[in-house]
Amino acid sequence: MKLKAGSLLIACVLAVVALSASICWAESAQTAAETKEHRDARLAWWREARFGMFIHWGPVSLKGTEISWSRANSNPECPNQGAIPVEVYDNLYKEFNPVEFDAQEWVAIAQASGMKYVVLTAKHCDGFCLWHSKAADYNISKTPFIRDVCAELAQAAHAAGIKLGWYYSPMDWRDPDCRTERNAVYVASMQGQLREILGSYGRIDLLWFDTDGKSAPWDQKNTYGLVRQLQPQIIINNRLDMGSAGDYNAQQIGPNADYYTPEQRIGGFDNQRPWETCMTLGTQWSWKPDDDIKSLKECLHTLIKCVGGDGNLLLNVGPMPNGKIEPRQVEVLKAVGKWLERFGESIYGTRGGPFKPGRSIVSTNKGNVVYIHALEYGGGTIKLPALPRKILESNILTGGAIRLAQTEAALLLTVVKDGPQEIDTIIKLTLDGPAVQIPPVTIEE
Repeated sequence: MKLKAGSLLIACVLAVVALSASICWAESAQTAAETKEHRDARLAWWREARFGMFIHWGPVSLKGTEISWSRANSNPECPNQGAIPVEVYDNLYKEFNPVEFDAQEWVAIAQASGMKYVVLTAKHCDGFCLWHSKAADYNISKTPFIRDVCAELAQAAHAAGIKLGWYYSPMDWRDPDCRTERNAVYVASMQGQLREILGSYGRIDLLWFDTDGKSAPWDQKNTYGLVRQLQPQIIINNRLDMGSAGDYNAQQIGPNADYYTPEQRIGGFDNQRPWETCMTLGTQWSWKPDDDIKSLKECLHTLIKCVGGDGNLLLNVGPMPNGKIEPRQVEVLKAVGKWLERFGESIYGTRGGPFKPGRSIVSTNKGNVVYIHALEYGGGTIKLPALPRKILESNILTGGAIRLAQTEAALLLTVVKDGPQEIDTIIKLTLDGPAVQIPPVTIEE
């Protein structure tokens, strides 16, 4: 069928507009190069925060199975092989009515847990959007609940002064155009969704892209340009560029990304490249009935080891189908927050080192201070390599007294009063100069 002249003119105008936008986004990406000082300033809040809340949620919580991965495969270019038939999984939204969802309560739990930022799965790999999207019909407005979850969480986060991020899956295992000959159509829709979540809810501080180990035909140059155009100060993880399992394992940081993302493991010591471990509080990302929840000790040791390695921890909760975060999860998280109220100076705003994390000894530093975290201390003397600075003062944050001996060969620390703490014995050492200038030191245990 031939187009009428008017329709043809409109189509040409739209094509020119789209091309102009594409050029603008590309220029934005190309000119986004910044000095190290500017980049460090942009990342400063995130590095100081050290601890955030990941939130995986959606209609799949009705089943108590893993988000996206429990969905059967309908696209051979995607890796999921779940047990829930497509016609079942994709219709769960019709029953999704989390009437007890309270964004202010979520934010309050995060803050009571000592977390400084929250990251919500605005869209996971199953394609379901937790906002009122005009670019995708498969969204929260079509559920019995109707309400815009992203809008309410953004309002609550901004009111409380906590930083806000969106998780966004560039791949969509439900969309039949994704990774096919019609992938350009899909990418246009994807970029439309990014315009919505980054242009409709005020300041967004962080964008957490994901990968599934398959190809990454996401028009990266223009996609990054669009993101930076909408939120110039935003921090972006490294997964948009990952197009294979090898990329995922390598964890490189592309020129448009800011940090790398070890998953379900504590990253190794790295004070040159920013990184953040993402880890579940239970055994899967979305809510699971009767799940095994990590203990207070496990959570704290994970956090301390991440920060001691100069990284962040993004600890995940999976809200229940009614919209509440499970009480067992809340109990553990708030206990972490209580600990951080007392000893947070050894976590917030610190850098990892100068001693690289060992099995039971971890260190952090801030200014002229080094914090030694003895995680498995059962008494006796802790022997560490010597530091190239004089120790002016030593004490124990967790209570007690300490005897210190500093020689050219070693540093000897002995708690002589009140004994070790069950979770972490924290020794505070004040030096005669900046600790961050000390080269990383490997310890033997």
